[in-house]
Amino acid sequence: MALYHLILLAVIQGITEFLPVSSSGHLILLPNALGTADQGQFLDVSVHVGTLGAVILYFWTDVKTAILGVPALLTGQLSHPGAKLALLLIIATIPVMAVGLILAKTGLDDMMRSIAVIGWAMLGFGILLWFMDRRERSEKASRDWNLKDAIILGLWQAVALIPGTSRSGITITGARSLGYDRESSARLAMLMSIPTIIASGGYLLMDTGFDLTAQELKDAAIAAFLAFLSALLALKLMMKLLQSVSFTPYVIYRVILGLILLVIAYT
Repeated sequence: MALYHLILLAVIQGITEFLPVSSSGHLILLPNALGTADQGQFLDVSVHVGTLGAVILYFWTDVKTAILGVPALLTGQLSHPGAKLALLLIIATIPVMAVGLILAKTGLDDMMRSIAVIGWAMLGFGILLWFMDRRERSEKASRDWNLKDAIILGLWQAVALIPGTSRSGITITGARSLGYDRESSARLAMLMSIPTIIASGGYLLMDTGFDLTAQELKDAAIAAFLAFLSALLALKLMMKLLQSVSFTPYVIYRVILGLILLVIAYT
């Protein structure tokens, strides 16, 4: 694959994976915009690995807490903070794994990869994010996360399997609807992305197989590294901006892009 295509793929994935603007929607649109063939599942896995590394590094304190809590969870010590976090992350990942498997096995995931679907999802879920973000309910912090909210956010996250929805965006929308403040909503969305990316990446990797050429492995390494850098930058920027700015700028971008895509789809 051409180097410029790898750079575009990695940067777009890295930036949009954690911003509430839909990475899958942008990746589906990229080949159409460039007039090229789809980049393939293995490169999709590679850029997801890059973004996974970025979120683990950025939220390493929380990730370390969850990892250290796994032994306590396995022995039933749910009072351990790390065990609780690990359990809630597992529970919040189950819905998206179950729905994703159903969509993959039935072929519905491919049927939804259209400009019209992405346009409506961009527009509709963008407006929903704006509505939930404007509600004056911000009494909860990430430390207040509980079993009920983990289940609810897990269901919200499953909606992100509709292309154009945005996994981080819909999870933030759900968290804001439950009364979490902006920073905590983003933090929970990012932490929930870790097991989700691991699960989806693992499934795609098994689905594509391991019979790869040296050039394909090189392309994958370049894409993963560039995605890591761009995702880390996007994370730092968004978490800093949330201290003074709402999610409205992202909503405006979603609405504009959604309307443009709908015009293209229906004309």
